[in-house]
Amino acid sequence: MASNKALVPEAKKALEQFKMEAANEVGVTLNQGYNGDLTSRQAGSIGGQMVKKMIQSYETSLQGK
Repeated sequence: MASNKALVPEAKKALEQFKMEAANEVGVTLNQGYNGDLTSRQAGSIGGQMVKKMIQSYETSLQGK
């Protein structure tokens, strides 16, 4: 069963900002709060961009070790 509950509640604000940045990078306009009018393609683009940036950040951190 899926859950949107953050594992670290203190990070919620930062994750929201991260999502807004990713949406901006792929050209999708997000509103604060409800965004149920997004298409699956738009939502997927945002999620994909977030994952891409997280992987990039992890790979960069590995280079420093």
